[in-house]
Amino acid sequence: MQQKKIVIGIVAGEASGDLLGSHLMAALREARPGIEFVGIGGPKMQAVGMNVLFPMEKLAVRGYVEVLLHYREITGIRRKLKNYFLSNRPDLFIAVDAPDFNLDLELALKASGIPTIHYVSPSIWAWRGERINKIKRAVSHMLALFPHEPELYRQAGVPVDYVGHPLADMLPEFPKRAEMRETMRIPPQARVFAFLPGSRQSEVKYLAHTYIETAKLILQQEPDARFLVPLISRETRAIFDQALYDCEARDMPITLLFGHAQDAMIAADIALVASGTATLECALLKRPMVITYKMPTLSWWMIKRKRYQPYCGLPNILCERFVVPELIQEDATPEKLAKALLDLVNDKNAVMQLEETFRALHRTLRQNTAQKAAAAILPYLPTA
Repeated sequence: MQQKKIVIGIVAGEASGDLLGSHLMAALREARPGIEFVGIGGPKMQAVGMNVLFPMEKLAVRGYVEVLLHYREITGIRRKLKNYFLSNRPDLFIAVDAPDFNLDLELALKASGIPTIHYVSPSIWAWRGERINKIKRAVSHMLALFPHEPELYRQAGVPVDYVGHPLADMLPEFPKRAEMRETMRIPPQARVFAFLPGSRQSEVKYLAHTYIETAKLILQQEPDARFLVPLISRETRAIFDQALYDCEARDMPITLLFGHAQDAMIAADIALVASGTATLECALLKRPMVITYKMPTLSWWMIKRKRYQPYCGLPNILCERFVVPELIQEDATPEKLAKALLDLVNDKNAVMQLEETFRALHRTLRQNTAQKAAAAILPYLPTA
């Protein structure tokens, strides 16, 4: 008798979700060969064999104002996706992060009898805690990446597993910095800054000019400094390249990389990182950093009013203190950023302490995540 084909609906909304989704898909396929995946994902999920219904870039929008500008398009995609899954019912639906898009979709699918797994807890511990009520109605099982999250769901009666973060499984505890510099043809004694302006086009637009002006100020004090700027797509590279032209900075020692963000962080003495998953990557690679972010003023005002914690960056949130500086919104000036970067990179004791703090964080988050997540999901799949 031929075994029934298993189909899983899955949606990721940005680059970090694409990475998480691809590892989870591979682990599920290893446990149950022949699973088919359909929904929204990026190049990494497509490489594992996903059938993509809509391009992931359409969902990679952050901030209230940006979401409002794209509201009709985004809600249109969600409506079409809901109708597709209700007409072509998957055995299970997995939402990879992107809660503002996915929770409404999960509500409809769970109500129709399709089990829903939410992979990556929405940051209810940081802001908009009232979402727990919606999550309880929408989600059959929560997979949490951070150790402080499961108790919040247990108290609310939501089934939950702590699975750790896959980056902690992927990244080395002791990165080989000298070898990376040799590979990238960077002299061992060079002072190198990695500047990461984010994966979304909107992020790069808001930060590119600030990053370039920051580099100019650093060069005034460190004339031999060099800068590595990883960019995730042709579009974000074009935005940064235009900013270099606007700032008359094309002759500066700034190297634009197509991807290779982790390589840049390993090779660097210090990083300037847009708040997001890249800050966790930087911490797991044991690099000192300054965290920054800019968004439309209205979006920032609305988020600031609703948040519960004084910090934005994941390393500070997970350590529950300011282990690295954060300069957000109006504080993200080239003058303040340059000073923070130079003060930290020149403080050898602070850099050594950060490496130890980040090493302890790495051990906590290393949980063989993809396999743990797959093990939590398998009971929801049909057995034959």
